[in-house]
Amino acid sequence: MGKLSSSVVPASQGPQTFSSSSAAASTTKSQDGSPPYASKVLRFFEIVGISDPNVDNYRSKDFYSNLLRDHLKTDTVQRGHVTCFATVKPAVANYFGGLHGGAVAAIAERVAIATVRTVVGVEKDIFLGELGISYLSAAPTNAELIVDGSIVRSGRNVTVVAVEFKMRGTGKLVYTCRATFYISPIAKL
Repeated sequence: MGKLSSSVVPASQGPQTFSSSSAAASTTKSQDGSPPYASKVLRFFEIVGISDPNVDNYRSKDFYSNLLRDHLKTDTVQRGHVTCFATVKPAVANYFGGLHGGAVAAIAERVAIATVRTVVGVEKDIFLGELGISYLSAAPTNAELIVDGSIVRSGRNVTVVAVEFKMRGTGKLVYTCRATFYISPIAKL
């Protein structure tokens, strides 16, 4: 075996110095408020074929709805109960081909809000205090899910909603969620 010379150190392993005025350290924003590298990242996504037409609208007031619009369809709405159908499309699938956990949370939140609004009037402000999700199984790509939201408890200041995701064909429970909403009192001025 040959002996390695200790006097030669590759440049990548040598001491590195960083100045506070470097371009990487500064985080200036462009005139439209986006970081300077945003356009390069979007171009990269287009080159590799994963661009999304919704990206152009990400600054819209309710972009969140646009993202879920194609994946969630309302079935029934009754007092204290909302049922929707969700489709697992590739846009909301994870690396393994199942429904992404963030999409589960987003759908659960939307259905829970709709369920709360069946018992709490629109004149009262509500806000989500807690959202707990149990991922029991994976919903594969192109699967149809039944999403059921129901009121567990509704009081003057707090409303609790349970949301269940079941496979449409088999009825197998794949995700279960519990959301706690706080109701802001109406000011009496």
